[in-house]
Order: sequence, then structure tokens, then C-alpha cells
Amino acid sequence: MSLEEIREALEEAVPGAVVEAVTEPARDPYLVIERDKLVEACRALREGPRLGFDLLISITAVDYLPTYGKKKNAKPKEGEDWGPGHFEAVYHFLSTVLNERIVLKVRLPKDGGEPVLPTISGVYPAANWHEREAWDLMGFRFEGHPDLRRILCDDDWVGHPLRKDYVFPKEFKGISAE
Repeated sequence: MSLEEIREALEEAVPGAVVEAVTEPARDPYLVIERDKLVEACRALREGPRLGFDLLISITAVDYLPTYGKKKNAKPKEGEDWGPGHFEAVYHFLSTVLNERIVLKVRLPKDGGEPVLPTISGVYPAANWHEREAWDLMGFRFEGHPDLRRILCDDDWVGHPLRKDYVFPKEFKGISAE
């Protein structure tokens, strides 16, 4: 099944869900999904008659700097603003029946607040711990998640240590980090 066939099936099931289909050399092809249509798109991926992506492989979170996609050492031209960058939630799925894979991405603005998107744990129960990890390490808040709490860091850890803007504490609970 091609990326275009998957895109068409998703668009048919959930109009307006697909923002763009991207194929780049040396990368897995992917679909960028509208944040507010994510749960519907995942349900269509899993339950759609032509799709049947029954396995969630992983969810990861990415913090892109404004220089992402630019040439090395590039700088904005005078008066040009590259903005603060953006976040992405990246979902990998597998259809065990068709032996096909698909990657979905949701782009989230870096606007000073938390990146927020809906949980898909009601569609793919395995998302529960993946989403907890994305919350713990990157600060992605999954609305409607049944148990969004830290999974790797200590419960009273402050901040999200894999974000680009994170400043590591000099010590934690009396233990020096230097």
C-alpha cells in the first residue's frame, strides 16, 4: 500500500485530517496530521476496512530548533525571523495483516506554552506508556490521558530534560550533577 493510498483512505474517512504527505530520500514517508483530527485519524487507521494498522510501534517527541532544515551555520537574513522552532509528536504504526508501516506526525507550535494534543490511548492502549514518556521527558501534555504522570524521572523532578531549553539542575536531592 503506497503512502498516497493511505492518505486517500484517511482523507475519505476523516476529511481534513491530512495536512501533507511527505516523501524524502533516506527517510520513512509520513503523513502530517491535523492535531484536532488525530484521534479520528488513528481510529480510521486501526478500524478502516482498507487500512487495518493494528499495532502502535512507538510514539516519540521531537523539539526542533529554528535552524532545522537550514544549511549548516546558516543565519537569518536581516529582517527575517525563523521563529522559535516547533515540536512534533511522531507515531509509528504497523499493519500485521498487510505487513505495512506508516508514520504520522503532528506539528505543534513553540509558543511558550506546553505542547498539547489528544491522547490516543483509547484507540491504541499501548499509547499509555509512550505518552507518559513523552510527557515526562519532553512536556507533551496528552489531553484525556487516564494516568499522565512521570514514568522515568522522579515524581518531584522539575521540568522536562530532553527539551532544548531545559537547564539541568546543579544538584537533585543533595546529589551533585557536576
